[in-house]
Amino acid sequence: MDGELLARAAELIRAGRLVAFPTETVYGLGANALDPAAVERIFRVKGRPASSPLIVHVDSPAMARRLAAEWPPEAEVLSQHFWPGPLTLVLPKLSAVPDIVTAGLPTVGVRVPAHPLALRLIREAGVPIAAPSANPFTHLSPTTADHVREQLGGAVDLVLDGGAARVGLESTVLSLAASPPELLRPGMVSRAEIEALIGPVRLAARVENGTQSAPGRRRVHYSPRTPLVMSRPGKPLPAGRGVHLTRGGASTAAHRVEMPGDAEAFAAALYDTLHRLDRQGWDWIAIDEPPGSPEWDAIADRLWRASAVE
Repeated sequence: MDGELLARAAELIRAGRLVAFPTETVYGLGANALDPAAVERIFRVKGRPASSPLIVHVDSPAMARRLAAEWPPEAEVLSQHFWPGPLTLVLPKLSAVPDIVTAGLPTVGVRVPAHPLALRLIREAGVPIAAPSANPFTHLSPTTADHVREQLGGAVDLVLDGGAARVGLESTVLSLAASPPELLRPGMVSRAEIEALIGPVRLAARVENGTQSAPGRRRVHYSPRTPLVMSRPGKPLPAGRGVHLTRGGASTAAHRVEMPGDAEAFAAALYDTLHRLDRQGWDWIAIDEPPGSPEWDAIADRLWRASAVE
């Protein structure tokens, strides 16, 4: 990445503008987390309701601690083990964090992204960066810079291209403000991995209305433009011109796409595949139901919401 371009991106962040940048999970739509007017632009560009809190990206546990009113032992253990990485910790917030970032809640979600360009941007800007996924609210998350440009166009002041996202699904969100800790959103850091370090973790209720305790918890979310349906053996596929995403199983569809059988590889390929199929004008996209094993929990959550109907 050209140093001059990175310096420009950092200056835009400090000036209250929007910069889309890569993380290992998905591309984020970033603004200075300490500037309420800049954060309000995120909500306006995405069409995101004020009841949906944002995740704040920091460059280190030390920066995270400057935003949190409490830093329990569990936060120290998890941050040392998983950061940089796709785990967001929800903690009681300090008053320096504007209420618009947290949907008025007394907690803030923070994480250290595992992408060198994201970390360079945060350090160059010198401020924590609030960044939901860089796409219209509830739509399919972007995992490449081209996805951002296709969905948000000129509404973003600058898009930093850091290649395809390696993980491909949004971060795990864990609340340490609850007792016992509460898993608000599954991700590729699993509940079992977390429990191995800090003990029992409670699962949050699946659907919420009104103010959300974490991003990505609405019933309809992560949705491609093309209707997405879940496929299982014995269930007929819809009529019309469609495509079936399978993991080696039989299909009656005339058009099919073979997806990886491994959960990590599947997650990394999922959104990019759906973006590509969205551009092809299908009547529907069918996708095999994921296995019930824990490593597929985050994928199952995203597909359940992406295929839901209002």
